[in-house]
Amino acid sequence: MSDQFKALILNQEGENFSREVKSIDRSFLKHGDVTVKVDYSDLNFKDGMILKNGGRLVKEFPHIPGIDFSGKVIESENSKFKEGDEVILTGFRVGEIFFGGYSQIAKVNADFLVKKPESLTTKEAMILGTAGFTSLMSAFAIQARESILLGEKVNDVLVTGATGGVGSVAIMALTKMGYNVSAVTGKDSKSDYLTSLGAKNIINRAEFDKDPRPIDKGLWDGVVDTVGGKILANAIAQTKSNGIISVCGNANSNELNTNLLPFMLRGIKVWGMDSANCSIKRRGFIWGEAKNLIDFDLLEKSVLTVSLEELIETYPKILKGEISGRVLVDLNK
Repeated sequence: MSDQFKALILNQEGENFSREVKSIDRSFLKHGDVTVKVDYSDLNFKDGMILKNGGRLVKEFPHIPGIDFSGKVIESENSKFKEGDEVILTGFRVGEIFFGGYSQIAKVNADFLVKKPESLTTKEAMILGTAGFTSLMSAFAIQARESILLGEKVNDVLVTGATGGVGSVAIMALTKMGYNVSAVTGKDSKSDYLTSLGAKNIINRAEFDKDPRPIDKGLWDGVVDTVGGKILANAIAQTKSNGIISVCGNANSNELNTNLLPFMLRGIKVWGMDSANCSIKRRGFIWGEAKNLIDFDLLEKSVLTVSLEELIETYPKILKGEISGRVLVDLNK
């Protein structure tokens, strides 16, 4: 294999920030002990922030972004992996402080990699990526009311930011788990899409984007919230006794103005999803369950596949909320 390959390079000199697909060689890669030929990456909201201006996450330039990738090991200095192993990487600040997946070849720390389950393809892994992985984490958090906490059966689950990468996959996974999913969205035109994923009810986000009551009628056994702010505060007020709220995004706001009554009177639990630093053991379990919870044939209908060059034109759309479903980056396109 040639030592020359293409990668998306970010650079900053003074006030000038640039992003450009360039031909580089392996000597450019300075981190890690496992070298991977990358098949696919993807576009997450965090990727969009980094591609725009570094997102205050990148500390050194030049830099290769891309927080996720999947591919095949071509060289390993670590006994955990050998040439030919197919692997998945999400999180661990790869694409932020370490070089990431927007590159035909990546070199990373072996401790960041998960061996791909045989049930998944490398393409399917990146159709999910960090967004889909977070969705599955959230679905299992809701299910924990029945399992770990030995509570009553979960019936009704609310998903906010439903057309986004996390929300759309969460609807599908929660439906496969047997729950009735209500989807919150500001995009009326996407109602049929959300219904096709399994949503039983579509709720306009205006019903949640308002000042919340201290405590409201209990409607939800579980909530997957991707947006924060008033929408999350209203979801908290409407969660039933012993309900679980998975907090996994801040697309609307970092702020949360709530009160203690739902926690004291109903015993609800707010569970933050830190997918970037999730343990390898937990990652292995979740990736192993993905095929059981996701209809990839259906999900792929809403996937936009782009090249590295096309990614530069596409990333602003995720920051503006103009993308429904997932963006797959094909490193061989």
